Amino acid sequence: MKHKRISWHAAISFIVCCLVCMFYLSSFAQQKQTENNRPAWISDLGNGKYRNPVIFADYSDPDLCRVGNDYYLVASSFDAVPGLPILHSKDLVNWKIIGHALPQLIPVHHFAKTQHGNGVWAPAIRYHNDSFYIYYPDPDFGIYLVKAKRPEGPWTKPLWVLKGKGLIDPCPFWDDDGQAYLIHAFAGSRAGIKSILVIHKMNRAGTQVIDKGVIVYDGHGIDPTIEGPKLYKRNGYYYIFAPAGGVPQGYQLVLRSKHIYGPYERKVVMHQGNTSINGPHQGAWITTPDGKQDWFIHFRDMGAYGRVTYLEPMKWINDWPLIGIDADKDGIGEPVETYPKPDVGKTYPVEVPQTSDEFNSRQLGLQWQWQANPQATWYYLTASGYLRLYAQPMQPHYRNYWDVPNILMQKFPAPQFEVVTKLQFHPLQKGDRAGLIIMGMNYACLAPTATDQGIQLDYITCMHADEGQKEQISHLITSADSTFYFRVSVNEHAQCRFAYSLNGKDFVDVDSVFTAVQGKWIGAKIGLFCTSNMQTNDAGYVDVDWFRVLPSKDK
Repeated sequence: MKHKRISWHAAISFIVCCLVCMFYLSSFAQQKQTENNRPAWISDLGNGKYRNPVIFADYSDPDLCRVGNDYYLVASSFDAVPGLPILHSKDLVNWKIIGHALPQLIPVHHFAKTQHGNGVWAPAIRYHNDSFYIYYPDPDFGIYLVKAKRPEGPWTKPLWVLKGKGLIDPCPFWDDDGQAYLIHAFAGSRAGIKSILVIHKMNRAGTQVIDKGVIVYDGHGIDPTIEGPKLYKRNGYYYIFAPAGGVPQGYQLVLRSKHIYGPYERKVVMHQGNTSINGPHQGAWITTPDGKQDWFIHFRDMGAYGRVTYLEPMKWINDWPLIGIDADKDGIGEPVETYPKPDVGKTYPVEVPQTSDEFNSRQLGLQWQWQANPQATWYYLTASGYLRLYAQPMQPHYRNYWDVPNILMQKFPAPQFEVVTKLQFHPLQKGDRAGLIIMGMNYACLAPTATDQGIQLDYITCMHADEGQKEQISHLITSADSTFYFRVSVNEHAQCRFAYSLNGKDFVDVDSVFTAVQGKWIGAKIGLFCTSNMQTNDAGYVDVDWFRVLPSKDK
């Protein structure tokens, strides 16, 4: 009996030890998973304060509206597809992508090829008659409207509200009597005029401009390049919030009048001042649900990182807004770096726009965009959890990857970060190529390429790609294996160091360091591609297992 009691105690001890080990292993695994899922940039400081930018990514020309306790933000997307990203927040600090209003750009054929710097410029979003309205400009075609009952969509097909070249930065406004108006600016590159703001009447549905319009402000001389107007009404005044002075050296101007057509008084309400935050302008005024706090969201131009999103406190003094903090008491606000979060009556979880993707869903993550309207055969998500990119032929007029439409990319998400991805390359013919790329007017990539000797791994750079310059190719290794792990580490100066591995553990750094630069009106992007040298009746492909965006190990 004594022997059996010892065995029983031993068994109990063994079980307890197993459970303890399993607990610690599980905790360790959860800790590793948490580390892998930790965003590269978090604005919410967790102590009731936030740090700017609230979104460290290229959501330029932001506009937003509030419906109840929910905030919805839209931004310029230029030629990226899908276009018009829509982000959601409960507290103006924590944001998540919830959809896009444009599954493809129109005219469809026009945007089947890359159109860098063209497409969707600064939009405006409003909630009216139980529907969401987004007005967006295409500087080559005119001003469009899309509508939806829910911000996630579905959205209506674009409706032409006002045709013409160089019409930019529209914003709708419905007055107290129901009359609808549309204010906009001009792009000198298309219209031949700029630095003026025009207000049109629309039909009450807001679907069509019904007059020629009236110039309500001319910025020549005092406020050059005034643009991006947003029209509001408060305490009997009509207000036009508009950036002036250009990017990135400009400032935020506010105009006010008792009559919608003016004359308007002017006041500079925010500038860089003594801060390091350049630009600051082009955004939107918003209130908390209780109406007791006012806030302003805008962008800051950060070169390779694009135009990132800032949140500023705002208050009214003698019926003029002051945005930011008036540190030097000159009556003009300056941007804040940290500040107490908006008081929305509740604390919400930390949230950032999506980045990493395991490709286990039946849909691509909302962070991904193409360089042009995609064709159905460019990609599929497999049942086994891969993103499959089929090799698309390089057309004779492609000078380099700047012209290639089938590059799948996302925005830089932080000042410093790391991307690691695993892929399996299945070429069909010589010249098939796939890889991990950082794209801007200069670009660099790691690219396995099919050759007569096997799969050759190349490091490729292209300076002044937008001018049609040739690639510089460095041969790294020739591999009999088709599985590669690629990594790129980006530091706070946008310097990018690529590395590769054949087993996922032992990485070899590429000797050269590449410095990312911006694209046309956008920041640098990072993404994936698969191309071939010729058109055949079949195609090679690359299977991407996962794409993980991680905090920099240098932090």
